[in-house]
Order: sequence, then structure tokens, then C-alpha cells
Amino acid sequence: MRRTVFNEDHEAFRETLRAFIETEVVPVYDEWFEAGQAPRDFYYKLGELGVFGIRVPEEYGGAGIDSHKFEAVMYEETARAGVNFGGSGVHVLLGLPYIQMLATDEQKKRYLPKFVTGEEMWALAMTEPGTGSDLAGMKTTAKLSEDGTHYVLNGAKTFITGGVHADKVIVCARTSAPTAEDRRFGISLFAVDTKAEGYSVGRKLDKLGLKTSDTAELAFVDVKVPVEDLLGEENKGFYYLGQNLPSERWGIAFGAYAQAAAAVRFAKQYVQDRTVFGKTVASFQNTKFELAACQAEVDAAEAVADRALEALDQGELTPAEAASAKLFCTEVAHRVIDRCLQLHGGYGFMNEYPIARLYADNRVNRIYGGTNEVMKMIIAKDMGL
Repeated sequence: MRRTVFNEDHEAFRETLRAFIETEVVPVYDEWFEAGQAPRDFYYKLGELGVFGIRVPEEYGGAGIDSHKFEAVMYEETARAGVNFGGSGVHVLLGLPYIQMLATDEQKKRYLPKFVTGEEMWALAMTEPGTGSDLAGMKTTAKLSEDGTHYVLNGAKTFITGGVHADKVIVCARTSAPTAEDRRFGISLFAVDTKAEGYSVGRKLDKLGLKTSDTAELAFVDVKVPVEDLLGEENKGFYYLGQNLPSERWGIAFGAYAQAAAAVRFAKQYVQDRTVFGKTVASFQNTKFELAACQAEVDAAEAVADRALEALDQGELTPAEAASAKLFCTEVAHRVIDRCLQLHGGYGFMNEYPIARLYADNRVNRIYGGTNEVMKMIIAKDMGL
């Protein structure tokens, strides 16, 4: 099937990115895997490559291209190579939308030039030890000082991707108590400097997958946040979070589709090379049927992911459509990657093979960005159920 979502510019970027991955990532990826994170200086290389500034306006050092399609190419190419770019994904997918949507001109002048170069890496801190999908239950607080010059931040966050290397973190905190009518009221967003006194990074979490992506616990003890670093209006944070969830969920959906496509590629290559009972594994009918069924599912996921991408670029991706795309693509990836690992036999269980790492990396797709159970609730509500 011929895809229409990408043009010549995207394909030229794909060639550049593929070469970059082959020279700068693949040779050292095992070292990153063992270390549990990509090195900080790698993000400067991504900045030099221009990947952080694609959607940033030219006046702040970016390319000013209002499209997520170059990000989509990155999802496909990193999955194809069996690698990822550490915690840098949240920098663009999660950090940038809030800056673009909420930052004042003065804030953009301070934030975006360093965002583009990788000099300042951003993360997003929503989840707390006792609060996952129910963000309205967060306990972290930000109280305005008596002189009105700063907020005092106290609390803790967990599962923060990019939290180890982050220089700026968008922190969600309560500035007012919830009301009886709306328990989501009272949350605000702040751009917090990780060098601020009282800010600390706790454990670097040991995850099942995404081993090269640094994920951490964060703690705030009387951290002073200048009022100039409040993003948007006070107490409207939950609304802002809801505005950006569709793009986040599209990213998870597209990444999952790309992983499924990569799994078929890995399995196809393996079964053509592997010999059992004097024949290649690819020559057995079961192998052909399994890979054919996987390819059909990948084709369907590609269509869903592409449709969501076009809608996102046009500003028309609804929360229910994003939830549907995430649900479908992540469930497809779960099935496909599992079947492709099975075709590897015992070697599929070894981390030296990309299918094993992919299997572990993929598992979180059905959890973060809102669990797939929550996605079903969103879809059902949109159906009037």
C-alpha cells in the first residue's frame, strides 16, 4: 500500500536520521543499555542535528515547521534500528507543547533557544507515588509567598522520564484546594529549574524496559519558583493537561505501530537466516502464516497511526480519536511483538537480540499516557455509553 503521509522533505530527513543513528547510536547503544541512560552530551548532538527545533519558530532558533511528521519519522527510524534516543522524547513530545501553548513572549525568549540546542532539557512531572491516572488526586503543593515574588513548592513525583538529565521540569502542583463541584480545580503548571535549592533527584528507577531512557523520582522541599515561571493561568493546569493529551497519545500510538513494524522486520530477517531440521525457519508454513498475520495487523495499525497524524497536524485530533488510536496500535504491537519473539525461539529471550529489548520496551505503551482501560472509558463516553 502506498503511503501519502510523507513527502520528499520527510524522506530526506529519514536518510539523514538513519545515517546519524548508524554512526552515533548503534555502535554505543549496548553501553547506554548497561548504563541505564543515554549520556548527557548525546542531547547536544541531537540539538546540532536540528531535531529539537523542527516545530520551534525561527525567531527562537528553530525551523518553524508546524507538523509532527518529522517526529513520526524519528519513531520509525529508531524502532527500525532497535534503539531509542534516551529521555529526549519527552523533551519534544511533552515539553514543547506546553511552552508553545502557555509561555508568554518573555518566557519563550528565555526557554526556547536553549531548548533547541539541547542546552536545557525538559521533562514533565505529573505522576505521584499515590497518584497515577487520577491526576486530580495529586498532593504536591505550590503556595504563593507573602511578598508575591515566588511560589514555594513541596511534594514528590515519580516515573518521570528524562528526570535524571532534565534542566527544566514542568511540574504540576496544587495552588488551590479542589472544590466540591470540581476536584480537578486548583492545579497549576510551573517551569522549575532543577538547580534550585530544595530540588532533588531521588532514585533512578530500574525499569523492565526502555533501559536507556532515564526515569527518576523527584522531590521538592521548599523550592522557590519565581512567579515568572508560572505557565499559563493559576488553577487551570488540569485543563491544559487535557489539551495536550491527544498529541501525547498519538505519539504513543505511532511509536507502538513503528515498534510492531520493526518486530516483523527483525523476525523476517531472523527466520530467513536460522536453520532447523536442515531447513530455514522461514520455509515452514507456520512461520509464513504467522508473519503474514503480523504484517496484516501492522498494515492496519499504520493506517490508524497515519490517520491520527494527519488529524493532529490539522488540529482536528479529538481526545476520543487519540484514545482509540493509542488503544488499537498498542494492542496490535503487543500481539505482533510477542508472536515475532516466539519465532526467534530461545534467542528471542536474550537481550542481545533487538526483539527481546523491543518486547520489554513495548510493554509500557499500554500503561503510560493513560492506561488502555482509561482509553476504553474515553471511547465509551464518546459513544454515549
